[in-house]
Amino acid sequence: MKYYRAIKPFKAISFDLDDTLYDNHHIIKKANQSIIEHLNQTYPELAELTEKQWSLYKDIEVAEFPEIKHDVSLWRTQTLTRIMIIYGIPEFKAIKYAQRAFSEFLKLRSDFVVPEASLTLLDKLAQTYPIIAITNGNVDEFKIQLDDKFKFILKAGNGFKSKPEGDLFIEAARRLNIEVSDILHVGDHLISDVYGAQNNGAQAVWFNPNKQSLSGAMLLPTVEISRLDQLYKLL
Repeated sequence: MKYYRAIKPFKAISFDLDDTLYDNHHIIKKANQSIIEHLNQTYPELAELTEKQWSLYKDIEVAEFPEIKHDVSLWRTQTLTRIMIIYGIPEFKAIKYAQRAFSEFLKLRSDFVVPEASLTLLDKLAQTYPIIAITNGNVDEFKIQLDDKFKFILKAGNGFKSKPEGDLFIEAARRLNIEVSDILHVGDHLISDVYGAQNNGAQAVWFNPNKQSLSGAMLLPTVEISRLDQLYKLL
């Protein structure tokens, strides 16, 4: 546990979800592989679609529509629609099929169990502070049984720009009737979580279980932890 500056009093704790409360890397990797297989097997026109081609079209979509990066669900759905049309599926069918494929992906990327230690931590912290979640991702919180662990969950998209932009932090403070500076944000990413929180006035706890360096940081965190249970020391 490392302190980079003195921690100030706070009134609420916000958590990133992916790669903070659970290891998301292998989950997303597996989901991406599985959805390509699903597309190959479900739609004859997409039988030869590869992960590399998927990534290419995803990059093209965000290059043409930069704002779509703030809504990963819309980004994926629009990319699916584009691919289906390019591969010969009529547009009216492609729109419908893309929604179905996205629903399948959401099931795949939410097919895991949150570690019991994370659930216990949230329950204990909630006895002292309002606990919320602020995420750029699109995990199904009901499927992974996190829906009742937070006062509310804010996701990027639907008018809210993704972290490190300030939209989600500002909205969280508004809903809690506090200032952004009253929020202690916990997350694994040096840019979206640490810089996003610090640059918008909140304090940031950097969750760094793999002992990464600070070389990519734009602002130093308030505190660095390697285990989530170290948060108890901040109470």
